[in-house]
Amino acid sequence: MADVPHLVVFTGSGISAESGIKTFRASDGLWENHPVEDVATPSGWRRDPERVLDFYNMRREQVRKAKPNAAHKALASLEKAGFKVSIITQNIDDLHERAGSRHVLHLHGEILKARSSVDTRMQYPLPKGGIGIGDLCDKGSQLRPDVVWFGESVPLFPDACDLAGEADFLLVVGTSLAVMPAASLLTHIDYETPCAVVDPNADELSPPGVLAINTTAGEGVPALVNQWKRQGNLLLP
Repeated sequence: MADVPHLVVFTGSGISAESGIKTFRASDGLWENHPVEDVATPSGWRRDPERVLDFYNMRREQVRKAKPNAAHKALASLEKAGFKVSIITQNIDDLHERAGSRHVLHLHGEILKARSSVDTRMQYPLPKGGIGIGDLCDKGSQLRPDVVWFGESVPLFPDACDLAGEADFLLVVGTSLAVMPAASLLTHIDYETPCAVVDPNADELSPPGVLAINTTAGEGVPALVNQWKRQGNLLLP
């Protein structure tokens, strides 16, 4: 139905951090004590694929042990209440899906999938275990994590821009709006579309005209969702 309110949510590592998933900290160039160029770039993969696979195998287990938090669950509950909810996430975990959200676009890939190193269309689910040296795609090439690394293109970004353009409200949660091209997503919404940022540092992150909600995802998102469910719309006071 055309009159169903459409919330588009753009989430980053801050929402997953509240579930215990460690975030990448760009300030020191390390990701869980690993230099980013060694584990999250094409050049690192070429130099030492075994190290890269081991790193993502460990992170994969971390994701499997994590559980959706109040923010993930609130967004899923809004969808169940009859709202149209589309989630664009920079996160490679599956916490949105496990909370019950059905429309999730993973800009940077999904850690619980492997893909061919020669054909990005060839993807393989990883319900358990990890990827090892010698695990091959159907074309005989080494499998790699289905993750977009630094220096690689973001093939789903045009789809994310299209979604943002359909929003009745854009909610940004737990992202520094610093990683390109994802950070430019706000420029693709309609000029009059309301937008809010939920983050402990929202005042610093929010562009002009964007409502800053200075709190954690686990507190801010459920509060907004409860208000919208009571009202039956996406208006804010």
